[in-house]
Amino acid sequence: MFKNVDLMTAIVTPFDKNNQINYPAMKKLVDHCLKTGTRGFVVGATTGETPELTDDEKVELYTKFGQMVPSNVPVIAGVGTNNTKESIRMTKKVGAIKGVDVCLEVVPYYNKPDQRGMFAHFTQIAAVSPVPIMMYNIPGRTGVKMANDTIVKLSHNPNIIGLKQCGTMEDMEYLVQHCDQHFVIYSGEDPQALFTKIVGGNGVISVASHIYGKQMRKMYDALYKGDYKTAGELQCKLTPVMGALFMYPSPSPTKAVLNAQGFDVGGCRMPLLALNKPEKQALAKALGLPQDALLHSLSKELKL
Repeated sequence: MFKNVDLMTAIVTPFDKNNQINYPAMKKLVDHCLKTGTRGFVVGATTGETPELTDDEKVELYTKFGQMVPSNVPVIAGVGTNNTKESIRMTKKVGAIKGVDVCLEVVPYYNKPDQRGMFAHFTQIAAVSPVPIMMYNIPGRTGVKMANDTIVKLSHNPNIIGLKQCGTMEDMEYLVQHCDQHFVIYSGEDPQALFTKIVGGNGVISVASHIYGKQMRKMYDALYKGDYKTAGELQCKLTPVMGALFMYPSPSPTKAVLNAQGFDVGGCRMPLLALNKPEKQALAKALGLPQDALLHSLSKELKL
C-alpha cells in the first residue's frame, strides 16, 4: 500500500463563508497536491481540524474524499480520541467507508495513560478495526509520549501498519532499526523529511507540501538519484519556511497562503482563528515574500 509513497499531505479542511465544509475547494486542492508531488493523504487529522468536526461531518468528509482520490493513492482518515470505546466505534464506522485505506489513531491525550494503557488502547482498536490502523505519536499535543519500546512491541501487530512520529531524530533512528519489517514509519515533522528517508523511514506526512510540494518532490527525487548535494540544499532552503507555517496555530498560516493563492479554503473553526493583517504580514516576511503579499493574490507556486 505504501510502496513508493514518500510524500503524504495532511490536508486542510476547506470551509465556505458559512463555515461549512467546502467540497469543490477540497477537490481543487487534492488535484493540486497530486500534481505537485503528493503520493498519499491524511484527511481529518490535526491539520484538517478534526477536533472541530462533528462525527457526522467526519463520515461525510471521508466518504466524499475517498471519491475524489484515485484508488491507487492511499487515504488515511483521522478517527482517534482519548476514549478507547469511542475510538473503536468511529474506527468501525470510518473503516467501512470505501476509499479509506487506514485509520489514524492518536496517542490518548489529556488523561495521560501510561505505557501499559497505551499498549492496551491500540491493541484493542486493532483487534476490531476493519482496516489497518496507523498510530500517531505527538507528545507536544497529547501531553504524553509513547515510548520507543512500546511502539516496537505494537509494530508486530499485523493490523497496526505504521506510525506517524513527531519526535527526535534519535527516536526515528531507533524505531527504523527495531520495528517490524511490515511497519511503515513517517515523520510528522516537515524539517525531518529528508533525514527520515536517509535513515530508512518511509517519508513525511507533510503540511508544507500544500505549498512547497514541487520542491519537496524534487528533493526526494534528487535523493533517489544519488544527488545528495541537491537534496540537502533543498531541505536546508525548505526548513525555515516549513517552520514559518507553524509560527501561528496550525493550520491558520497554511490556509492564509492557500487563500492568497486562490484555493478558497476559508478560515478556521474556533477556537482557531484566521490570521489578521499583522500576522499575515509577519508570515509573508518569514516566507521571504513582500510584506503585503498575503493580503493580495499570489501566483500558485511559491519559489524558494
